[in-house]
Amino acid sequence: MFLAAAASAACGVAHAAYVVKGDAIPASLTGTPGDAARGRAIVANRQLGLCLLCHTGPIPEERFQGTLAPDLAGSGARWSAGQLRLRIVDAARLNLATIMPAYYETKGLARVPPALKGKTIFTAQQVEDVVAWLETLR
Repeated sequence: MFLAAAASAACGVAHAAYVVKGDAIPASLTGTPGDAARGRAIVANRQLGLCLLCHTGPIPEERFQGTLAPDLAGSGARWSAGQLRLRIVDAARLNLATIMPAYYETKGLARVPPALKGKTIFTAQQVEDVVAWLETLR
């Protein structure tokens, strides 16, 4: 499964605790702001998060972007940082039918290879970096 390849690339280490309030995780997972340039690079990286497999976004140098999921353009205008964070951490908390993987969750997941159990796809810093970039898309 394609997700196994993505998970093996990052394999997040210590899983930071977070609190979901409504449809958001209001507090940063790291306590520090993310880096938007790194976030853009993560989204564009087809070996890490595979975001462009399903999403299209304002990354014109990347060809063959997905059309299965919402366009990332305008994400910062549609959702708050906390709402974006929850969608990246575990989109299934908002939509059980989603095909988007939980990038920063280790519990309640299906079809996880034994070697990847208990590991996240993104690190907490990578989540914050992607949130920072998505916030710039207004």
